Amino acid sequence: MSGLFITLEGGEGAGKTTQSDALARHLESAGCTAVQVHDPGGTALSDYIRQWVKASKPRMSLEAELLLFTAARAQLVRDVIQPWLEKGAVVISDRYADSTTAYQGYGRGLPLEQVRAANAIATGGLWPSLTFLLDLPPKEGLRREQPQASFDDERLNPAGRATESDKRRFEELGLSFHTKVRNGYHKLAKAEPERWVVLDAQQPVAALATQIWERVQPLLPGA
Repeated sequence: MSGLFITLEGGEGAGKTTQSDALARHLESAGCTAVQVHDPGGTALSDYIRQWVKASKPRMSLEAELLLFTAARAQLVRDVIQPWLEKGAVVISDRYADSTTAYQGYGRGLPLEQVRAANAIATGGLWPSLTFLLDLPPKEGLRREQPQASFDDERLNPAGRATESDKRRFEELGLSFHTKVRNGYHKLAKAEPERWVVLDAQQPVAALATQIWERVQPLLPGA
C-alpha cells in the first residue's frame, strides 16, 4: 500500500509545527498511521547537520549551506519518509525541498537551477501530494518567534533567544531576506496550484487546523 506525503511550508513563526501536531491527531482519530518529521532532521546524520549548520558561527559559503541541507534531506527521505510511505502511513513533514528553494534560492540568491539540481538528488524524485503554505507577513512571523526583538529593514536584534542559537541563523537575516522568502513561496505555489494550498496563517490555530483537515480528509483511503 502506498502512503500519503504532506508537507507544511512557510516562514518563521507561521505555526507549521502546531499544525503538524493537529493534523497528526486528526489522522490518528481517523485510524491512520501518522508520522511527523522535521526537515532538516529525523535521522542521526540529519539532526547533526541541522544543529551544526544553524548554530555554526564561522561563515560558510552559500553553496556549502545548500549542500548540507540537501544532504540531511537525502538521509531523511531514504531512512524515514520512503519506508513509512511504503508501509501505507501518512507522512507529515515540517518543511521539505520547497524550503530550500525559498530560502537558499529566492532568499539567499543562489541560482535556481543549482537549487533544483541539489533538491533532485536529495529527494530522489519524491515530492508531496499536498503542500500547505502557511502564509504570514514576515514582520509578524519574526515577532512571534522573538517577541522582545526590535527590527529594522536589514537586521534583527535577537533579544530573548540567545540560548537558542540553532534557530537564529535565518531569523537574524531581517525583514528584507524574509520578504524574498515569502515572495519565493508564492511563486512556487502559483507554479503548481494542484499541489499547493495557500492559507492565511494569521487565522486562529483551530480555524487553520480545520481547513487543513478538510483538504486532507478526501485524500485518505476509503474517503
